[in-house]
Amino acid sequence: MMQPQADPFIVPVCHDEITVIYQDDSFLLINKPTGLLSLSGKHPRNKDSVHYRLVQDFPTATLVHRLDFGTSGIMLVALSKEVNGNLTRQFQARSVKKTYKALLYGEMADNSGVIDFPIAKDKDNFPLQKICYRDGKEAVTRYRVIEKIAGNCTKVEFTPSSGRTHQLRIHSREIGHPILGCDLYGSDEAFVMAERLMLHATTLEFFHPATGEIIQGVSNCPF
Repeated sequence: MMQPQADPFIVPVCHDEITVIYQDDSFLLINKPTGLLSLSGKHPRNKDSVHYRLVQDFPTATLVHRLDFGTSGIMLVALSKEVNGNLTRQFQARSVKKTYKALLYGEMADNSGVIDFPIAKDKDNFPLQKICYRDGKEAVTRYRVIEKIAGNCTKVEFTPSSGRTHQLRIHSREIGHPILGCDLYGSDEAFVMAERLMLHATTLEFFHPATGEIIQGVSNCPF
């Protein structure tokens, strides 16, 4: 007898708009709202996404990287296959510098530090990731405390030197300070303290694929 299939996850409608921070013939820098997929899902009701919206006005647009559904902030979008290849190689070489702002549960004891836990797919609990010293890939995150906020939370800046799936979310949990509003890795207390995932991609620094000059993109944190 066939087992009943689980109901598909249907994302809520995102009414917020994508804004273009910078545009030239090679790429776009955009600000992604929270609650929007980077790429369309398989289910027809999950068609809305960053890529789906952008190709309406920029038919050749392709995503160089992704942000989680709940994460807001700056994204880099290539406008040709050649540019996509150039920028992808920069990400693979880890020459792209990224920073994020986040609100974490609890008051952190140290004002700065390094989180170093290898990350692997949790095959038994899709789409979760797990810390695994046997099969995990290297994942390193540096953090700096910006502000300790009354009400038991801390605002930090993250600088990841690797780009593993859910890296900042699972690293935050592992040090005992999950990101507020995180449905996958947050404690019940941390989850209910915010109406969204309190994680925002604030800066991207990379080499222009045509000119080689250093580009520094900024998206102001909304929290």
